[in-house]
Amino acid sequence: MQITRTDLDALNSTITIAVDQKDFAEKVLDVLNDYRKNANIPGFRKGHVPMGMIKKQYETAVTADEVNKILQENLNKYIEDEKLELLGNPLPKMQNEIDWKADVLNFDFELGLSPKFEVKLKGKKGVTYFQIEADKKMIDEQVSHIQKQYGKIESSKKVEAGTELSVEIKNEEAAIDTTPVIEFDSIKGKKNIEALSNAKIGSTLEVGTKNLFKEENAAARAFGVSIPQLDELPKTVSITVKEINNRILADLNQELFDKLYEAGTVTSLKDLKVKVKEGIEKQFESQSEQKLLNDVTENLIKTTKFDLPKEFLIRWLQNSGEKPLTEDEAKEEYDKSEKGIRYQLIEGSIIKEYDLQIKFEELQSFAKELIKQQMAQYGQIAPEEKELDDIAARIFTNQEETKRLSDQLMSKKLLDFYKENSGIKTKKVNYDAFVKEAYGSAQ
Repeated sequence: MQITRTDLDALNSTITIAVDQKDFAEKVLDVLNDYRKNANIPGFRKGHVPMGMIKKQYETAVTADEVNKILQENLNKYIEDEKLELLGNPLPKMQNEIDWKADVLNFDFELGLSPKFEVKLKGKKGVTYFQIEADKKMIDEQVSHIQKQYGKIESSKKVEAGTELSVEIKNEEAAIDTTPVIEFDSIKGKKNIEALSNAKIGSTLEVGTKNLFKEENAAARAFGVSIPQLDELPKTVSITVKEINNRILADLNQELFDKLYEAGTVTSLKDLKVKVKEGIEKQFESQSEQKLLNDVTENLIKTTKFDLPKEFLIRWLQNSGEKPLTEDEAKEEYDKSEKGIRYQLIEGSIIKEYDLQIKFEELQSFAKELIKQQMAQYGQIAPEEKELDDIAARIFTNQEETKRLSDQLMSKKLLDFYKENSGIKTKKVNYDAFVKEAYGSAQ
């Protein structure tokens, strides 16, 4: 058997494997002999079927199978030995007809080679990291929410400022049937406010869906739809009042502070607002970091120039899935995935060059920290180190969960790396400004 490689250009190669009859003839004969021993053919005793009959029926299929094994084994070994970096998998060149009796059988495989390139971490146009700060309004609203959450509910017969209404919203034609709790203060429109202020328990009102609520979020929650679906709502719905409640706000005292945080860490309203501010900004962190990762990705793709074996990849896409694609479908798929392919190559190059591979000890520590954070969210005390190790070990028995954690940690490592090495500028903004600067308009 002989393997030769022909480089067509920097991105495309052909491998030819010449397989001699002696490479597989003995193995084929062994398999055919096994078939003969076990063959049940009418007119012949088991084990006494003529070999000619066995060969006529099975030789071609067995030969093809054994040759395919030889090809796969040696092709993979060659790629590994030569340290070839491929895109996709080798594609066998189709042959009209194979003469399995020939002394030498030649098989050609197309290879798409990974391009060589240099990653430019710092582009001409720098990337901005938006550090979102919680403003006074946001902090005050959160403090008010805490007071409501830990306060008491008192039944009322009168609708007034601060009242919460448990209602049933219906429109049979539009299949709307929700039972939300709505705040009277969230309603807008003189007629709507007047109608609800005069409502009693059991009252049913017919109201318009447009401009019923001050905010889109409140409307979406009440009608049980997404914000884009608000435009598809019917003109009117019926609202039946089930309960009228006033919420008695919790006092901002030490008892409440100790319910919210570790005893003694918050002793005043000022301390509470500091903690609330930290919590809000921590929640915003993931949005800022996701935006940063998206921007860095786009920047790297834009500034790191290299060619791809496009025609090869299109042919590979045609044949790599469960269902073969047409050439046009494969071209469309390539256009959709090209950016992703480019970033995968860039990311892989960065990970290799700067040794960002994940070590098991890192993954273990990361998993344990996530466990502690999750337990803290539910008000549970962090377990002892041995218990943490046991929980983490159970997680690692799940392959999918382990991969998810690995991907999460790798994203974090890359993000930390980009922050340090990509010339990133930090800009402090409030949330509204972040939405405007990041996405072009306020949400």
